[in-house]
Amino acid sequence: MNKRISMYLLGSILLPSGAIPPAWVAAEEEKEILYWVAPMDPNYRRDKPGKSPMGMDLIPVYADGEEDGSTVTIKPEVVQNLGVRTAVAERTRLWRGIDTVGYVDYDESKLTHVHLRTKGWVEKLYVESEGDQVKQGDPILEIYSPELVNAQEEYVQAVRLANKSMLRASRDRLVALGIPPDQIRQLAKTRTIKQRVTIYASQDGVVATLPIREGMYVKPETRIMSLADLSSVWVLAEVFERQANWVRTGNPAEIRLSYLPGREWEGKVQYIYPSLDPKTRTLRVRMRFDNPNDALKPNMYANVKIYGGAKDDIIVIPLEALIRTGREERVLIALGEGRFEARPVRSGIESGEWVEIVSGLQAGEKVVTSGQFLIDSEAS
Repeated sequence: MNKRISMYLLGSILLPSGAIPPAWVAAEEEKEILYWVAPMDPNYRRDKPGKSPMGMDLIPVYADGEEDGSTVTIKPEVVQNLGVRTAVAERTRLWRGIDTVGYVDYDESKLTHVHLRTKGWVEKLYVESEGDQVKQGDPILEIYSPELVNAQEEYVQAVRLANKSMLRASRDRLVALGIPPDQIRQLAKTRTIKQRVTIYASQDGVVATLPIREGMYVKPETRIMSLADLSSVWVLAEVFERQANWVRTGNPAEIRLSYLPGREWEGKVQYIYPSLDPKTRTLRVRMRFDNPNDALKPNMYANVKIYGGAKDDIIVIPLEALIRTGREERVLIALGEGRFEARPVRSGIESGEWVEIVSGLQAGEKVVTSGQFLIDSEAS
């Protein structure tokens, strides 16, 4: 049906219920009123002015033989009162940006678990708690182990006898038990057997886990502690199934933290997990970020943006301009002089606040980005 909407919202708000606003009276003299509809529900129609179920003034629909069924005309003052805004469809490049959230985790390639190669008792612990900083070569504990004492005695005996085969075998045994070469050389020089053997940190880092205490009896399968180097960290995030094809190893990524506003970290996608979560239907992605000042702490939440590459020479519009009904997609075209057309379109990729339009729209056309749902209800 050919339709024309002529509205004057400010006047209608000030008038009592049931009164016909001056804008309607003036319009009635120009065009024949077909019926009155609710602003938010075009299926609610009446043959006279009144109120909608939501308490809003009904809008008159006029007979107009000049426009097709998908075009409506609105007076300029009504366009202004509705706050109608427009944007121009542009032919440009659109990055496949994926916005998601993730959390900081240890870089497991720089995570070391400390185990002993013999059993014994922890006589002294040099680290006090998780989070303590250690440097490579720092002492972390002293252990008493009868097996280590016996191995030292065998080596000292071989040194005294100058028996090459016995010396080689006893030295190899000490190495197999985890005694570093510098301590073996010191033992050969002093020939003094230590009841307590000192264990040293193999890398710089922080103590990530510390499940033992002084006096505990430990075995080779007992984890003494874990040391984590925080000079780089992992960030684990999840992306929706529909965006899974956008992510590639090596894609650039950025993160922001709420506790450090205005600061960004740049990294790359390091690994894409092979399967989706069956419950959330999301794909897990692992990124690596340098962390020179230890500002990124494990288990922190981060806002993540992954750049999945650009798509060139496409038509894009603001995402808010696209109307999705569940059965179709359309936009409202501003034709000028208060005329608007509801036009079906087909959308492509979405990135942030922008969406690609594959068909139905030309570059340079103006689309409505605010107030379009009210106008579209009459144009549909």
